[in-house]
Amino acid sequence: MIGPPICFKRGCKHYQGIAQPDGTELSECPVCRAFPDGIPEEILDGTNDHSEPLPEQTNIITYEKETDLPTANTADKS
Repeated sequence: MIGPPICFKRGCKHYQGIAQPDGTELSECPVCRAFPDGIPEEILDGTNDHSEPLPEQTNIITYEKETDLPTANTADKS
């Protein structure tokens, strides 16, 4: 299993999680709406903040901060 990418840590609303294309842990890769086949390394490691679409992207989706994240004050404490 791989650790969470920077885009997840930054709270990007397009991040979808870790996919296993062939059903095994060996094929795990982080995916999002912008990169359904796998997020590029430069975005995963934070080298590129993805504020602009990459040339190889087939869409124009870029980083957007999730505004609906739970906080310590709003999280269910039951």
